[in-house]
Amino acid sequence: MTCNRPGDALPAKNPTAYAPIKAGDTINVQYYRDYECNDLPEGSDLKGCNRYQREWVHCAGPIMVYMANCNGPCENFDGKGKVWFKIQEAGMKDGGHFNRCDFAQGEATHRGWEQGGRVLRGWPVVIPKNLKPGNYLIRHEILMIELNPVQSYPNCANLEVSGTGDAVAPEEYLVEFPGTYSMNGKDTSVVLTGRQRVSINTGWRFLRTTKNPDNLIYDLRPDVSNQKDLTILKPWILPSANDFINDPAKHHQRPTGTPDRKVPFVQATFDDSTWEDVTLPHDWAIKGPFYTEENPIIGGGMGRLPIQGISWYRRKLTMTEVDEGKTIYLDIDGAMSYAMVWLNANLVGGWPYGYNSFRLDLTPYLKLGENQLAIRLDNPVDSSRWYPGGGIYRNVWLTKVNPTHIAQWGTYITNRDVSAQSATIDLSIKLANKGSTSRLIEVATDIHAFDSESGVIAEKVAEFPRRTVTMSTGQRQPVGLNFSATVNSPQLWGPPPTQRPNLYVAVTRLYADNRTLDTYETRFGIRSLTYDAGKGLLVNGELIRIRGVNQHHDLGALGAAFNSRAAERQLEILRNLGSNAIRMSHNPPAPELLDMVDRMGFLVIDEIFDCWERQKNANDFHLIFPDWYEPDLRSFIRRDRNHPSIIAWSFGNEVGEQTTGATGAAVARKLRDIVHEEDRTRPGTASMNAAQPDMPFPEILDLISLNYQGEGIRDTPPYAGSQGITTPPMYPKFHTKFPDKMILSSETAAALSTRGTYMFPVTNEISAPVKDTAGGGGNPNTRQVSAYELYTTPFGSSADKVFTMQDKNPFVAGEFVWSGWDYMGEPTPYYSARSSYFGIIDLAGFKKDRYYLYQSRWRPDLRMAHILPHWTWPNRVGQITPVHVFSAADEAELFLNGKSQGRKRKEASNFRFRWDNVVYQSGELNVVTYKNGDPWANNTVRTTGAASQLQLTADRSTINADGSDLSFITVAVLDSKGDVIPQAGNAITFSLSGPGEIIATDNGDPADMVSFPSKTRKAFNGFALVIVRTKAGVSGSITVTATSTGLSSAQVTLTAQ
Repeated sequence: MTCNRPGDALPAKNPTAYAPIKAGDTINVQYYRDYECNDLPEGSDLKGCNRYQREWVHCAGPIMVYMANCNGPCENFDGKGKVWFKIQEAGMKDGGHFNRCDFAQGEATHRGWEQGGRVLRGWPVVIPKNLKPGNYLIRHEILMIELNPVQSYPNCANLEVSGTGDAVAPEEYLVEFPGTYSMNGKDTSVVLTGRQRVSINTGWRFLRTTKNPDNLIYDLRPDVSNQKDLTILKPWILPSANDFINDPAKHHQRPTGTPDRKVPFVQATFDDSTWEDVTLPHDWAIKGPFYTEENPIIGGGMGRLPIQGISWYRRKLTMTEVDEGKTIYLDIDGAMSYAMVWLNANLVGGWPYGYNSFRLDLTPYLKLGENQLAIRLDNPVDSSRWYPGGGIYRNVWLTKVNPTHIAQWGTYITNRDVSAQSATIDLSIKLANKGSTSRLIEVATDIHAFDSESGVIAEKVAEFPRRTVTMSTGQRQPVGLNFSATVNSPQLWGPPPTQRPNLYVAVTRLYADNRTLDTYETRFGIRSLTYDAGKGLLVNGELIRIRGVNQHHDLGALGAAFNSRAAERQLEILRNLGSNAIRMSHNPPAPELLDMVDRMGFLVIDEIFDCWERQKNANDFHLIFPDWYEPDLRSFIRRDRNHPSIIAWSFGNEVGEQTTGATGAAVARKLRDIVHEEDRTRPGTASMNAAQPDMPFPEILDLISLNYQGEGIRDTPPYAGSQGITTPPMYPKFHTKFPDKMILSSETAAALSTRGTYMFPVTNEISAPVKDTAGGGGNPNTRQVSAYELYTTPFGSSADKVFTMQDKNPFVAGEFVWSGWDYMGEPTPYYSARSSYFGIIDLAGFKKDRYYLYQSRWRPDLRMAHILPHWTWPNRVGQITPVHVFSAADEAELFLNGKSQGRKRKEASNFRFRWDNVVYQSGELNVVTYKNGDPWANNTVRTTGAASQLQLTADRSTINADGSDLSFITVAVLDSKGDVIPQAGNAITFSLSGPGEIIATDNGDPADMVSFPSKTRKAFNGFALVIVRTKAGVSGSITVTATSTGLSSAQVTLTAQ
């Protein structure tokens, strides 16, 4: 037995031994070292091994699994020649990282797989279920392409495969070792598939200034006072949009030459050694400091952080002989904003809209050896209604392909006739040819099952018919091809808990002259969507009530800089809430976020614009809408349309055009038509907060998407006198006017609260606007809002009122709450604060009381009873202190120090238990709840003692040593009995030892103006947060310590591996 690894193939230990396995079953691959194999703990899977190789760092790259038919005893088979066929591959995971051999490092929680109720450490490999029985070699290998020179770690074993299949690998799919891979010792790349995607997030130098240092500008803007001597670059940037403008006659012609402006920052000879070293994704503004003065240049609406200014990013790119003849693209997932790119002092192009992803072709400007890349960004004041961030805040890539390749976002997969028995899959492919010769191309696409947790491409389940096409020289427009195939017994994608988010991947390969020109993977899911005007949304025939939230793009203390773990944490907490849907408010999300919601099974409304031609802020998108609405909308849909999570496209949010009659409707029609052209399977909509049913605007929309109008705006006595839109509940009127259109609430509630803050007296209403008066729920001095969860903006409604109106109108598909998490900016009602009060979850990720109100509604089977407020009120002895309980129970009895305060039953339209006349006395508050007469859930809160100690709790104790993985550590202030002090505000200092760093702290207080990077943070109502990041490639133990004057300190230890 041999793996045919050139030069140092090792002999098999027992070449006559076979592992028996049935075709279709799964085997488990584990890596370990012989010299570490002694004294394995009892019960471990590998007898005789002392430990897994946690320190093995040469372990990041693609994973490949091949098999070869021995055609007899494998001990006589040397594996030479074209005898190997691939059964599995795993490339980059979500977030742009390769697998790090976690299966070789004893990680049993994330990379393990389950069999028979136990979790095994290892990498799962499915043997093709239709494979012909016989003796096979299996070859599992890891390709360390990030090392120089490239290294390969193959491992082989004998398999005795049983079963009833008769499939053998076609001759054209067989490969040999060595010879399948092309390596070059001068470069870290491996030519595997004709396509290489390389992260270039490291090695950047950065400069930011609030003054224009180069006299460049995309176009004139209202905030530019001195327009003299400015060079306008718009004519050079507009051609970057041409691939997304359908009418060739409207394509922009690039001016000849380069702009007549000498810019030192784009020159290779410029000395940037004094600039800041940064790693992408990068948000320059989040480190602060906050503007705390009155009337600052950046106010509370945009987060009081220094987002404004011009920035430059510079980086070297090295091209080797391996890159010759390639087409090389720069792919930027998001840069805020007015991005302009130079390579070797040549202006390549750019993209103004900071939320969209875009591509530029670097090929004409590249040379062998060292190249100078420079990117300029321009962030104006008054450009957003919330915190936009600043910088290249998402991932950046180089994509290297052959001149003939699959175009950008060049596959489009839809499904039809979906049933448990079969589904028809339709595939459209666009091919690009940048080459100087015509050639005949063969196009082949296979469909495989996909394990989204591990990134493993599993067995093939279907294939599309092969086709050949001639790509002509100088073919400017991509060539389009259409295919259809059938998947039998499809594993459908759908939202948990009643369905599973199963995924597939279509692997498309281009062949010419007996070699692979390109390989392109398209993840997708098979599901049916029905938009029923009388019922709501049906997924795979099942009615799914939308339990959604709105999410802005920032990640709290990390700002706009995308981080996969931070985003995943947000989704995990939302999933525990019971949420099943996200509205991406109000802009395209990071691509990795859509991969996550696909994997976790969330439904998504994907949104792109907050304004059109009518402005909301002086420097917002309305300035570039006329030139960019088409390329922005088309590129957005092409990027995202293969994601099964997306149920609708939103091309506008509360736009001013909704009430401008035929003029606004004409703009809406223009955008809706683009949606229909780019995706024939999903509806297009725009969210309305003012349009009426008899206006032209809603006629254009495929879905009726209402913001706050459904439950009514300022329509009850507590809201009388507040200025703004006033309307009764509009669900019935829109349903009557549009009986064939599904209605959903794209924004509901807009309720306000500060975690753990309670003010007295408490309103008797079920919904009331925040006021700075007794019983009004607000305190302008502390800038806090009461957490009794009854208070809202003047245009909003409490959760209780929203639930009532949704129940009265069951044809409404569901809701998207504003908002899931607090976010930077828009701190209504106190714009001297930094962040919003809207969230069900605060900015640090701590659950507000409202979390449990929604949980009781959205997870009615969860045995939970949540009591509010806390019960430590030394200044309220003898005073009325109302007690509320959130639970899915239908009856509850409250006890104070053992004495019943009454047993209450929920009546229709009641969503909480209220005891409004409880007189405070210290001690213990206990609730016992019942459902259908049976005990349901109990809970207790008690009066706490003096603060005595700190407690640290990490969300994960083992994290990847990749330089981007995070641990979110909660610090709690406790009394001697271990109870959280509910009003504690102790100053806490954090320190760290080991291969990590503290990158931010927070506490969820919207009024806290201490910069996020500070290592000292006051607890807010008992809690604070510290965020730790690993160092790339450095494993080991990380110890985090928290200290506070007068309190016992606390430590927590993390493992980076």
